[in-house]
Amino acid sequence: MTSTNKESNGSPSPFNSSKGLWRNFQFVRMFIAYALATFGDWFDALAIQVMVAYRWGADPLIIALIPVCMAVPGILLGSVAGTLADRFHKVRIMLLCDVITVVLTIAILFAPSAIWLLPLLTLRAMMGVFHIPAQQALTRQVVSEEHLFQASSLNGFVAQCSKVAGPLLGAVILAVFSPQLCIVINACTRLISGLVLWPLRQLEQPKRLEGDGQPEQTSTEIESVLTQWVKGWNFIRSRRILLTTIVFGCFGLLAILMIDYQFTTLFRAIKPGNESLLGWLASSVGAGAVVVILLLNRLPRIGYGWGLGGGFIFIGIGIAALGWVTPLTPEIWVIVWGVCIGLGNGLSMVTLNYLLQKETPPAFTGRVFGIQNSLSSVVLVVAPLVGGILIRSAGASPAFQYIGIATFMIGVIGIVLQRVLWSEGKSPVAALQE
Repeated sequence: MTSTNKESNGSPSPFNSSKGLWRNFQFVRMFIAYALATFGDWFDALAIQVMVAYRWGADPLIIALIPVCMAVPGILLGSVAGTLADRFHKVRIMLLCDVITVVLTIAILFAPSAIWLLPLLTLRAMMGVFHIPAQQALTRQVVSEEHLFQASSLNGFVAQCSKVAGPLLGAVILAVFSPQLCIVINACTRLISGLVLWPLRQLEQPKRLEGDGQPEQTSTEIESVLTQWVKGWNFIRSRRILLTTIVFGCFGLLAILMIDYQFTTLFRAIKPGNESLLGWLASSVGAGAVVVILLLNRLPRIGYGWGLGGGFIFIGIGIAALGWVTPLTPEIWVIVWGVCIGLGNGLSMVTLNYLLQKETPPAFTGRVFGIQNSLSSVVLVVAPLVGGILIRSAGASPAFQYIGIATFMIGVIGIVLQRVLWSEGKSPVAALQE
């Protein structure tokens, strides 16, 4: 049998499995496209903030609305987007999102004020909401099960590298040229991402199976989007391992995002003379995540409890330790604790994505990731508000200590109770935990 015959359908082939992930050219195209799109998204993030705050002199309330506007589409449409990813052609959804993103990014160039910018950012974020579950579902479709963990770690590696390299290179371009050039570069990277995906537009859809592998429905029995959306929620509720993971992940994310926007508040109090410290912290967090993801990429799999629980333990240690930093503490320790947070972030993120893909049948992958994205978006809005209230009432350093200890305890619970929380599904990963 030739590889062409095997790759003509929508499912991963034994050929791809035997030759390794990098010989799976469908995944390679997806990986390159994802890398370009993710890098572009982070490349103009700093430029937009500079344009709003410095060039337009926008009110602080308008600036605060930017992350909210970008989170609202995920809350409202995350689970619906996942349903559509399971129902329709995944590559074509991604291509459509790329095209619309390019148009919206170019439109941002001509936005005369923040009032026009906010709806454009909301619409652009909406395209990401539809793109993510389609990309995750397509990964589940074209990657063999033995390579899912490697694929998840590679995608995580790209995401973390983009978070570091994108803003840094964007800042260089911003200093030499203008915010508008950064936005143009983002539009170009998204356009190239779509061109890389273009040959996969004829990729055949897999047979429509129910979650337990039941035969596909006939054309007269195809369900409505609403019915499939409800089935997605019911499927998660019936699969305790998925429900536990999503809830556990949201609790950990809540603790992390409570302080994610408050590092400037902490450093302003303990290191008021060093404005560059925030940049060093961000780079160290990204570096820590990249290191752990590179290490994970050499493993065939990781235990769920060790990955999620261990990740939150690292994050908790780093956050709490920053809360104990004083004006006399050498600044190198800020970098050390940033690396610690990054190690935990990379470990938990890769494990979460791998678990959701491994424990979800291909027919439900889009819906599961869509629902998870929707719930994460709710946390993205709520957590910074709760963190701000806590810091205002307790002070920055004590709040970091409390939140760090809480995150650490969430991680300990994940490790100690891993056989209870993730006992369902006798997978190879579960076997490693025992």
